[in-house]
Amino acid sequence: MSVGTPAWETRYGRKLLLTDVVVVIVAVFGAQALRFGSTLAELQVPLPRYNEFAVTYAIVSAGLVVAWLFALAAGETRHPTVFGIGPTEYKRVVNSTLFVFGALAIVAYLAKADIGRGYLLIALPLGMVLLLFARWFWRRRLHTQRQRGRNMYRTVVVGERNKVAHVTSSLTRDAFAGFDIAGVITEHGTPMALSNGAEVLGSYDDILDVVQAERADTLIMVNADRISPRRLREIGWELDQRRVDLIVAASLTDVAGPRIHARPVAGMPLIHVEHPRLTGRRRFVKRSADVMVSALGLVVLSPLFLVLAILVRTDSPGAAFFRQQRIGLNGKSFAMLKFRSMVADAEDRLPGLLDQSDGNGVLFKMRSDPRVTRIGAFLRKYSLDELPQLVNVLRGEMSLVGPRPPLAHEVEQYDQWTRRRLLVKPGITGLWQVSGRSDLTWEDSVRLDLYYVENWSLVGDILIVLRTVAVVIRSTGSY
Repeated sequence: MSVGTPAWETRYGRKLLLTDVVVVIVAVFGAQALRFGSTLAELQVPLPRYNEFAVTYAIVSAGLVVAWLFALAAGETRHPTVFGIGPTEYKRVVNSTLFVFGALAIVAYLAKADIGRGYLLIALPLGMVLLLFARWFWRRRLHTQRQRGRNMYRTVVVGERNKVAHVTSSLTRDAFAGFDIAGVITEHGTPMALSNGAEVLGSYDDILDVVQAERADTLIMVNADRISPRRLREIGWELDQRRVDLIVAASLTDVAGPRIHARPVAGMPLIHVEHPRLTGRRRFVKRSADVMVSALGLVVLSPLFLVLAILVRTDSPGAAFFRQQRIGLNGKSFAMLKFRSMVADAEDRLPGLLDQSDGNGVLFKMRSDPRVTRIGAFLRKYSLDELPQLVNVLRGEMSLVGPRPPLAHEVEQYDQWTRRRLLVKPGITGLWQVSGRSDLTWEDSVRLDLYYVENWSLVGDILIVLRTVAVVIRSTGSY
């Protein structure tokens, strides 16, 4: 019995295609209308042995639309493997768009055609922004559906018991990935649920029967020493006939796509994992972005700073700003700035509240902290108290995006690997900010910070900033 491509996947791909067509047409012909109005503008192309050959911009626009849509298709921007998760989809859209306009510029130069610069300067950014917004919109809609248990891949996981428990826990925790775990297959198939609730459905001899019985469209193969390479290849052939996707999961986790490169050697798909690096050009780019954004932010937000400072001073006695020693890059201490959101003697009252913590065992948090002032509660709800940290960013002590800046007593509890959080500058926002904030467990906080350290990218930083805006507006996990 063939399972085939999930119906939702086909529908989602068609929606992306339709949106791409509409966006590209609007961007290109909109640019033509804004640049040339209703006049019948022409592009003059000089030809050898002839004076000139005139092409109307309507034809140029039609050709650009076709080329742009072809580039989006050739760049696999609508491939199912990038649906709904990770920055790869956005990167492919950007790369395909830049390729088209770069190719157009080269062709125009070689043909000595003076194509309208204003036309291109409108079409490129307008189309890029609209395409990315459309992809974001459909992605958010897909996430909403997946939170309701829809648009999921019916999945069976095969492998050693402890390995499948780890993989299923990770996939279940990340609902946006879209894998609905039907159950697992272990070496002996002992009929009992794993610690994370996943049900054991059979042994290695039952793989194809289980896939058929569960109507699975995805099989994830984790380390399974008892399954020989020949048998695994045969299973792959059987799954191919049934239109079931085969995914081989490596034991290494929390490594982002840009660091992973498949290297087929001697018929074996070897996975090369690059070392995490934030040096040289990458460090320069990140620091340059920090300086420009923080400087601009301080200038633009200076009136808001003045208003908030007055409100803090009026609401309760004490200074408008609060300085606290935090641990930064390579364990170096620095004074982190915030708008004061608590009473002036909040630090002195802390020991009497430790037994009432709503935190995660290491971080102290209280949902209804009596030390928080009225204006302080408002500032915390919308993270306005953290705006002065732009000064720390400008001074080079923090970054716009990075791990949460820890206190000294927290660092004292770090084990060897947790200290890797200190390999990059702490951030005003980060994965912890957009993934639950105060509601996170200590383990999840560490995992997210280490993931950021291991997989930093400029595109990732931009996405985190955009997600931060949405999280702050909803005031999720803030107390």
